[in-house]
Amino acid sequence: MEEFIFGTIAIDDLKLAHHRTSRGGIQHAHELAPKDPKPGHPVTISVRVAPDLPMDHVVCYYTLDGSEPVGSRGQASNGFAVPCERVDIQWDTFFWGYITHWQVILLPQPEDTVVRYRIGAWQGDGAETFADWPDVKATTDRTAAAFFRGKPLKTEWIGNPQVGTTFTYHVDRLVPPQWAREAVFYQIFVDRFYPGRGVDWSQTKDLKDFFGGTLWGVTEKLDYIEDLGATCIWLSPIFPSPTTHGYDATDYRNVEPRMGGGDALKELVAAAHERGIRIVLDLVCNHISNKHPIFIDAQKNRRSRYRDWFFFDDPDVEYRTFFGVATMPELNLAHEDAKAWMIDSARFWLREFDIDGYRLDHANGPGPSFWSDFWAACKREKPDSFCFGEIVEPANVLRRYVGRLDGTLDFLLADALRRTFAHGKSSEAMFEQFLQGHLSYFDEDFLMLTFIDNHDMDRFLFAAGGDKEMLRRVAEIQMRLPGAPIIYYGTEVGMSQKVSTSSEPGLEASRMAMVWDDRQDRDLLATYQEMIAERSNAKPWTRKEPVG
Repeated sequence: MEEFIFGTIAIDDLKLAHHRTSRGGIQHAHELAPKDPKPGHPVTISVRVAPDLPMDHVVCYYTLDGSEPVGSRGQASNGFAVPCERVDIQWDTFFWGYITHWQVILLPQPEDTVVRYRIGAWQGDGAETFADWPDVKATTDRTAAAFFRGKPLKTEWIGNPQVGTTFTYHVDRLVPPQWAREAVFYQIFVDRFYPGRGVDWSQTKDLKDFFGGTLWGVTEKLDYIEDLGATCIWLSPIFPSPTTHGYDATDYRNVEPRMGGGDALKELVAAAHERGIRIVLDLVCNHISNKHPIFIDAQKNRRSRYRDWFFFDDPDVEYRTFFGVATMPELNLAHEDAKAWMIDSARFWLREFDIDGYRLDHANGPGPSFWSDFWAACKREKPDSFCFGEIVEPANVLRRYVGRLDGTLDFLLADALRRTFAHGKSSEAMFEQFLQGHLSYFDEDFLMLTFIDNHDMDRFLFAAGGDKEMLRRVAEIQMRLPGAPIIYYGTEVGMSQKVSTSSEPGLEASRMAMVWDDRQDRDLLATYQEMIAERSNAKPWTRKEPVG
């Protein structure tokens, strides 16, 4: 069975739907040159206009003070307006017509300038349409969610063509911290790792119920993590939540009491830092729980101050959600108050708990402009903080986040490794060719964190049919690659699972309780320790050539 990693474009029909939407209407799609504008450098902004939206005027409205650009039909009422020039025409067989390409060059700006811009287009005396319309992300998500609920594949463009998107980039010199380039990450699903304080698991039979892992338990196992060679711990969400996974927070300023609360987190951070181990939290900005007080107020009261923090426009669920899941309403982070609230929450944990950064769940949801503001705010709060996104998208989409995040999880590499070495669907020659292109495609200041399994997919050992020699081989490849490696808890001691995540109980199948007894494969653990030590000595993060 094909692995369900790239959900919204997992099959050919969805890829075609995504392609049509992304090529239709008027799309800027954060297409900048250079990708990460530096002080004193001009910036070229590119725009595509599809044949189904004929235009003879394209204008960029922009501001340099962080305010919202406002303008109409080439006249700015806040900021500046500059016309774009048509620079190319390309035939598109899918649309059976010509796509026009437009560009404008914005003048160089000094460091710390925040550039916000909108792009409008019109023909004759027709209405002005603003990029990006349609909203590719929202349209693709809704199309895929409906399709997997058994509805006929039908794409209806989402977005208001008279509103469009406000795009943002920061002129700065921000780069990832050196510690992150050299780090070895250990991913912990807190509820399934270790209870601690002499307490046994609450239960381990019902994978959809709480097991009882705590932050106290993580602290007690720091010696084990240090001996492994890991230098940074990525914790699954620790905020109050009604679920075992926690990706639906009800409060962003407290720690889930059953995990030990704020005191347990403070003790863990202090103890880890004493060992030179960093702590990053798993933060969900795209959506919250439908039990969050803010959403409850917004849903019940049309005049709520929070009403516009959400999108009440979904015909099936009433409001936009994460992939059609009604318990996860999507936030409108283009709303200034909602954006400020979320960014302030992130700054809080960096400041008050000395957290070292964030793994950012479903980062393609809020989009590049939000992360431009988020990343800059985190760097101001803690300059050596590290923010990396979960963006399960093609490589061209990942590259839009250069200069807006420190890096992303490398799903493309994980997919290639699993296809080749776990499932045998791709040859090693094909993998090497992929790797050569992949390592050259991304800027060296955009870190691609490698992994071979995680909490949302079958464990590698299960996918490989229990072949531990294949696991060793793939782990060796991972440890020799430039990207900082992530080890999913238990992979290093041979943990597997009973059934695939594609069957009942779903994703929980790969989230079994960590084994701490003689079920651990100590020889495999020793191999991991040796490989991590060799990686540290070899310094592969300074290399760009493929390693197979």
